[in-house]
Amino acid sequence: MQRLFVTLAVSSLMMLLIHCGDQPAKKTETTVSTTDSVTSQWKLGVQFWTFHLFPFTTAVEKADSAGIKFIEAYLGQPIGGESKDTLNTRLSSEGRRAVKALLATKGITMVAFGVVVPQNETEWKQTFELAKDLGVQYITAEPKREHWHLADSLAGAYNIPIAIHDHPNPSPYANPDSVIAAMKGHPNLYACADVGHWARNGLDVVECLKKLEGRVIGSHLKDIVTFNDTRATDTIPGKGVIKFPEVFAEFKRQQFKGMFSIEHESNWLNNTGDVKEIAEFFHTQVNALK
Repeated sequence: MQRLFVTLAVSSLMMLLIHCGDQPAKKTETTVSTTDSVTSQWKLGVQFWTFHLFPFTTAVEKADSAGIKFIEAYLGQPIGGESKDTLNTRLSSEGRRAVKALLATKGITMVAFGVVVPQNETEWKQTFELAKDLGVQYITAEPKREHWHLADSLAGAYNIPIAIHDHPNPSPYANPDSVIAAMKGHPNLYACADVGHWARNGLDVVECLKKLEGRVIGSHLKDIVTFNDTRATDTIPGKGVIKFPEVFAEFKRQQFKGMFSIEHESNWLNNTGDVKEIAEFFHTQVNALK
């Protein structure tokens, strides 16, 4: 009986080996990235300072008509419509619900707001509370030097980073070196690259980006007519002094994954068409990078 069992076991094993031998050998899988270029993760938004002469409700309509689905709000804009509120840290609960409801109906996301310069700890906390309530991903700000540690600590506590913005001279952040100084030892402080203001300050935009590599989480997209002129007039990107193919290529090289906020500081009363043209320019440039 034992001999029969052994014989059957050996036969079964042989059949199994023969059957397995009929199957193709399993290949070792190699992980190959099939994801799109990082540019597919870029968001195109509009900084609502572009529409600051209008109430927030009208600005939302303008952004929607231009096909923009992401925004960077600015604090100080009246809500409009039936609301008497203003979009700021004192915005009422009703006003906050109205803002979120309006954006939801248009399928628009408020990614950030700014540029803010809180004057004390209370204002910083109120700013972060508003950011948390509105669900923004980052706050664009120009914190006072004495507030670097406070701003960084609150950004960490709320898990909402700060993007330090550059204005033209004599802004304390006119040069990326000053932004780097603020970020040192403050892991929750990043950069918002306003490329137009760098050009106004007579700085090479690509070199500025390189200095801030890995720390840029947002950008203000604009062009100007005259290099190294702090009062230079805005123009449609591609028609001014900034070499955008090189700029976008650098953003791509750095694996930037944030939002480009169109900030068109010109033709204030009728610039929706300009925003559309800028959006078309942006998409053309991005497609050329792929």
